[in-house]
Amino acid sequence: MLYCSKNGEEEILNEIRRKAGFNCCKDCRFGVYLGNDEERVLLPKKQVPEGIEPGDPVEVFLYRDSSDRLIATTNEPKLTMGHLAVLEVADTGKMGAFLEWGLEKDLFLPFKEQTAKVQKGDKCLVALYVDKSGRLCATMKVYHMLRTDSPYQKDDQVKGIVYDRSDEFGVFVAVDHQFSARIPKKDVFGKIRIGDEIEARVTNVKEDGKLDLSVRGKIPQQMDADAELILKRIQSYDGVLPFNDKADPDTIKAEFGMSKAAFKRAVGRLLKENRVKIFPDSIRIR
Repeated sequence: MLYCSKNGEEEILNEIRRKAGFNCCKDCRFGVYLGNDEERVLLPKKQVPEGIEPGDPVEVFLYRDSSDRLIATTNEPKLTMGHLAVLEVADTGKMGAFLEWGLEKDLFLPFKEQTAKVQKGDKCLVALYVDKSGRLCATMKVYHMLRTDSPYQKDDQVKGIVYDRSDEFGVFVAVDHQFSARIPKKDVFGKIRIGDEIEARVTNVKEDGKLDLSVRGKIPQQMDADAELILKRIQSYDGVLPFNDKADPDTIKAEFGMSKAAFKRAVGRLLKENRVKIFPDSIRIR
């Protein structure tokens, strides 16, 4: 909370000249100064609340404008220090991306702070930090900011956003955009991109409070869904799938986004229902 100066405009200018050594500039005619004798910041005229009087408290957000000047705004940003928010990429440039966050100047997301390269229109979970030059910037590296005190238990259904992934550990998810979770590598099936909003099932709550997730349902329900997926895929191949349940796990994963074990269970269901027949080199619809 900053306060409108009690001095008149000319007195403010004199005070600035005397104490801060500033020169008179036309900016002072287009708003009010907030702060005290030691620190002042301009609130542009179009941002000044109607009816404000010297001495009145004004709640503002401070940031640097396109000319790198510290400036105040009464607009409420979508993200503040110490918090997380999902923002949309407004544009990209040679040094990084720019995020729409509710202020006139877009928020800069440097390449080095991206967990994956983003494009215009993408959405990403970010936090704020202050760079070496004192400017507010965004980072997608938010693992350390996520909470580990979620209310969720095993088998609960949750929603979250993918914010990072690792070839070694799997896919990292922020449940409700705030709780730390991960889809272990062994449970990563299908195409999951950073920025994707997903629904998942809690498979484990670790001792440290972090969640393990799976985007697949429990076996009985998932088996039915997998069987229908396989049947539709065989139909798309004119009734003949060019491999059977003894195929390489990577082939099955690439084609169906499921493990070999899940594939065999689903094919077994279709066999039991007399809907397919297995051949040495294929599976065919009856």
